Amino acid sequence: MKLFKLQTLKCLWTLKPPGRTFRGHPRLFASDVYSQYESVRRGEQEIPKYFNFASDVLDKWSEIEKAGKRPSNPAFWWISGKGEEVKWSFEELGFLSRKVANVLTKVSGLQKGDRVVVILPRIPEWWLVNVACMRTGIVLIPGISQLSAKDILYRLQASKAAGIITDDTLAPAVDSVASECQFLKTKLMVSKGSREGWLNFTDLYKNQSADHSCVKTRIQDSMTIFFTSGTTGSPKMTEHSQGSLGFRPLLSERYWLDLTPSDVIWSTADTGWIVASLASVFDPWVFGSCIFIHKLPQIESAAILNTLCRFPIDVLVGAPTLFRMLVQNDLSNYKFLNLRHCISGGEPLNPEVMEQWKSKTGLDIHEIYGQTETGVICSVFKGMKIKPGSMGKAAPFYDVQIIDKNANILPPGQQGEIAVRSKPIRPLGLFSEYVDNPKKTAESQRGDFYVTGDRGTMGEDGYFQFIGRDDDIIISSGYRIGPFEVESALIEHPAVAETAVVSSPDPLRGEVVKAFVVLSPTFSSTDLESLARDLQEHVKKTTAPYKYPRKVEFVQELPKTVTGKIKRNELRNKEWGRM
Repeated sequence: MKLFKLQTLKCLWTLKPPGRTFRGHPRLFASDVYSQYESVRRGEQEIPKYFNFASDVLDKWSEIEKAGKRPSNPAFWWISGKGEEVKWSFEELGFLSRKVANVLTKVSGLQKGDRVVVILPRIPEWWLVNVACMRTGIVLIPGISQLSAKDILYRLQASKAAGIITDDTLAPAVDSVASECQFLKTKLMVSKGSREGWLNFTDLYKNQSADHSCVKTRIQDSMTIFFTSGTTGSPKMTEHSQGSLGFRPLLSERYWLDLTPSDVIWSTADTGWIVASLASVFDPWVFGSCIFIHKLPQIESAAILNTLCRFPIDVLVGAPTLFRMLVQNDLSNYKFLNLRHCISGGEPLNPEVMEQWKSKTGLDIHEIYGQTETGVICSVFKGMKIKPGSMGKAAPFYDVQIIDKNANILPPGQQGEIAVRSKPIRPLGLFSEYVDNPKKTAESQRGDFYVTGDRGTMGEDGYFQFIGRDDDIIISSGYRIGPFEVESALIEHPAVAETAVVSSPDPLRGEVVKAFVVLSPTFSSTDLESLARDLQEHVKKTTAPYKYPRKVEFVQELPKTVTGKIKRNELRNKEWGRM
């Protein structure tokens, strides 16, 4: 990684929203961790050669906390939804994570640079393992709890992981494939029970010493590898470093999360998704905020709404699916205790949902945009004007542009591919590489840009609008149609709870727009043919008539990833007979 002086990027600070204040706090507490890097942000010092998030951020907050210079709210707050509750200060987080670090190194024999697959639900141990991996230099590979034995086998083999940490639910699946994983040498199970061939994580860490010295890590050292799915092929190993995950939020302003040390943030993201790392580990803890977690075995409206009413959550981060689900409730029955800032990311949020949420709660939803490879690169920061259908402006330190197939920057208003300038200086938040896949790494670069594979436009005012994945674009009779525009029109109809739009083969037009529609639970109709015609006419009136769905299919549910993204490629493949 090429380290750089921040003078080269000072122009990007023009992206600061005007008049930003921090609700009664000084710009920051004079002694807080974020303030200690002010000279780096101003370009007066270079980015440090060595950095470790555990020792340079979390342990510093522990010292500030012990000195009585941080508000009394916990650093970590977890509830099970069934009466169990865990609260840790930064000091307690440090104490417990050092114990886990000793389990990983002294008991399990793992060492700096080794990779460990961690597949756990939203339980406190996931956070302890995260911090313990930072302390030991072990590379964390998070996975979602819905992984099959085949998925686990692929991840263990591709990553050459030396260890795996999971619970008793997935342990049998691991055992069914472990003999095929030659690099796997240790298995840790988070459980009250025991299983042959497994170390009991729960018993071991409680009995370990908390005497542990954090390893020294370079800022470019590998920290986390995310398996990220593409539209074709097996999931890629996307590597992030101590710098891209841990140091990046120290360089950025706090706009996308709008946090102070007094705040409590709740992200509902699954632990296998990068948003869990961004919104439930690194970015909030840089600012000394409290991370709130609900175990949420299932995402249910009542559980979410009741939690917002019972606990002092200031900031909520969720996928668009979450907000679509919540607005279908009678929100007049709920009074949120502290909620003031809502953030949605993962895919575009329909303007209709934003308007409903605003009218029912008085709160805006601020959209963010990014990828596993980039983190958050666009956002509607607090204080910015919200423009429905827009994902905001480029985040500080990212030069985001719309480019053509030859890497030429396109003028405002012209549709092209969303890209991030990566040469001559690579932004610190960008991923390091696709591990063991130099071909894919090279393909992600076009000229001086990292290309996202997403299409969009940028207005004269610098606001970006998402059109769709490059392969989601529908070309019918020569017209290019973005699925999101059609979906947004459909979801305004009271009969539609959720929808996904894809291309479908047509002998005359080559392909046409097809809509898969989930009906609202409050709507019932026995004449679906008539309803389909109503929806088609509604779209014609709402957007350009050529975009209307010539085919409509009603379904009980849409296929989704565990992060709530609709699997349009699966629907499209079915339409084209490619399943």
